[in-house]
Amino acid sequence: MTKKITNKQNHSNQKNPNKGTSGVNKQYSQVHGNRGKQMNPNNKGK
Repeated sequence: MTKKITNKQNHSNQKNPNKGTSGVNKQYSQVHGNRGKQMNPNNKGK
């Protein structure tokens, strides 16, 4: 069972790339995955 993440923890996780470790946290991946999608020059905005 996973722990509940508070708003404060979620906000800090979004900024934390976990440098020096073998992975990243889920919130960081989701934020920057969407950022990459938005910055894609082939993205045709609706």
